[in-house]
Amino acid sequence: MKKLLIAALSAVLVVCFAVSAFAAGGIIYIITPSTSNPFFGTEQRVGAAKVTALGYTPKCFSHDDDAAKQLELFEAAIADKAIAIICDNAGADASIEAIRKAIDAKIPVFLIDREINESGLALAQIVADNAQGAAAIAEKWVEAMDYAGDYAELLGRESDTNCWVRSQNYHSVINEYPDLKMVAQQTANWDQTEAYSKTEAILQAHPEIKGIICGNDTMACGATQACIDAKRSDIKIIGLDGSDDAAAYVAKGQMVGTALQQIARITEMAIEQADEFIRTGKKPAQEKQLVPCIAITKDNVANLSQFVYTEK
Repeated sequence: MKKLLIAALSAVLVVCFAVSAFAAGGIIYIITPSTSNPFFGTEQRVGAAKVTALGYTPKCFSHDDDAAKQLELFEAAIADKAIAIICDNAGADASIEAIRKAIDAKIPVFLIDREINESGLALAQIVADNAQGAAAIAEKWVEAMDYAGDYAELLGRESDTNCWVRSQNYHSVINEYPDLKMVAQQTANWDQTEAYSKTEAILQAHPEIKGIICGNDTMACGATQACIDAKRSDIKIIGLDGSDDAAAYVAKGQMVGTALQQIARITEMAIEQADEFIRTGKKPAQEKQLVPCIAITKDNVANLSQFVYTEK
């Protein structure tokens, strides 16, 4: 009986704390990688608007994929008495310390876009279904390649879980076709400039390639521009994100396609769940949540704008 009373009292205190925090408004931190990438800029833009609409004060920061800087930002959120943190983290393992510090300080953390390698810390890890999205756009790419030819791959940041999930699921489709052969694989760290230079080098070393698969749209745009500048319009390129920059190349037929990660919706979901927890103490039904991707090609690219897909 005593244990039941203690449990009931704890639940009441959580709810009372949550309602009090809501009544007083409160600060919600939104921490992402660099907003020089429009994908992460969307997280901050959409997130700040949603937080404001729900009556809280947003504070947006970028950790620039630096785990030490991310830890400093989490410590700043603790000192600022933030009532929640929304974060697109700086590494599946490297982020655990910062998240644990926030949880120990009774600040709920909601992760978007990237998972960490530990469960039970963040209240939610809401990510695009990268496996499904990579496989979906890989199917479009092998069709464009006519099921044969040499190709190269540009990987993202290798410490990021998404790098390998996307790569593995590209290959889960591609490897079904023995006449498709990878002749080069290099890391371009999600970066457009690095992807451009890596593509230039690959084209010089392997002029026979017919295609390039890229772990995100930023790299795909760099690769596409390098191919355009090298007058190699024959090379079939895919990315994954659903950015407006990639969509422009797809619309012109300069890229085969991309897979839209519905990051605007993912960000809103995290903030809605944070709001519910703040107001009621109710945790999300599931910590890990997958949001499906949408394969984008020239046939449907007109429906895509600012990471939002609208049927027309």
